[in-house]
Amino acid sequence: MKILTILGARPQFIKAGNLSRELKKYDGIREIIVHTGQHYDANMSDIFFEQMQIPKPDYKLNSGGKTHAAMTADIMCGVEEIAIREKPDFIVVYGDTNSTLAGALVASKLHIKLAHIEAGLRSFNMLMPEEINRILTDRVSNILFCPTDVAVQNLKNEGFDRFECKIIKSGDIMQDGAMFYKKIAKKPSIKINNNFILCTVHRAENTDDKTRLTAIFTALNDIATQKQIILPLHPRTKNIIKNLDIDISNISVIEPVGYLEMVWLIDNCDFVMTDSGGLQKEAFFFKKPCLTLRDETEWVELVKCGANKLVGADKNKILSNYELIKNGFHCDFELDLYGGGKASEIIAKELIK
Repeated sequence: MKILTILGARPQFIKAGNLSRELKKYDGIREIIVHTGQHYDANMSDIFFEQMQIPKPDYKLNSGGKTHAAMTADIMCGVEEIAIREKPDFIVVYGDTNSTLAGALVASKLHIKLAHIEAGLRSFNMLMPEEINRILTDRVSNILFCPTDVAVQNLKNEGFDRFECKIIKSGDIMQDGAMFYKKIAKKPSIKINNNFILCTVHRAENTDDKTRLTAIFTALNDIATQKQIILPLHPRTKNIIKNLDIDISNISVIEPVGYLEMVWLIDNCDFVMTDSGGLQKEAFFFKKPCLTLRDETEWVELVKCGANKLVGADKNKILSNYELIKNGFHCDFELDLYGGGKASEIIAKELIK
């Protein structure tokens, strides 16, 4: 049996590594990994794959640095050529990137079975390119592996239980990774106080909006006078902050870190502030409260159980919820929302079946 896995960014490789390790337990399974190069990442060297115990890609397309249309088309052309050559039984895609959609379209056009891991997620914000990618990929998938009950219900609400596809609640494959990589996490070589907040800001809805970005960093700078904020910052965001003359003098800004260092930071911080999707869940996996610097989230179950507070780019909301956490925050982190780290096992068995 041949499985063709399409990956476009470092987080997708980390997630896919969990399934790759599980598939190796079965005889007669060959996984072929395509790195589309959608996101250029200088950290993805041979050492990265060795440290993360992830199989190296069999193919690399170098399709990054283009517009959405050009990138998606370029990836489709490359994946189509590989799929015709390799003749896989399944194409597997993850998440919501342009690589995800391109792989899905190739599978549907060539009549190759398609499995979408992290299916059914919805922000209900059609201005997000990720939302378009999710919806279209789900619609042409044969097997939809949903991380949560909410994701399953989203698909049913859209009529997917009447389509020729299989909906499976697999749990979240990111939790598998969190449990695996926690054992080999590494402390970053930076000055870290005993008590600190881990923060990330990168989403375009914040970085491309001067009012939102200024409000977020005004609040962060105030909080950082009381408690260390460690902020791994992408060069693009750093340049925007510099050009807008936004004060970040109190914040411990560091270069982006590798995943093993990031896991250490999540595991050892007091709580998380982020506009990332994945980090919201990882905070929960490591039993840390999270303030989400967005107006909506795909992970509504985290808001419902109280682990996650949506504060948007509202300075007053950010500061008041910081005080709430500081003065004693209670949440049931023992809730089994994401499958308890067994997603890879469930997905592998279903693909083989």
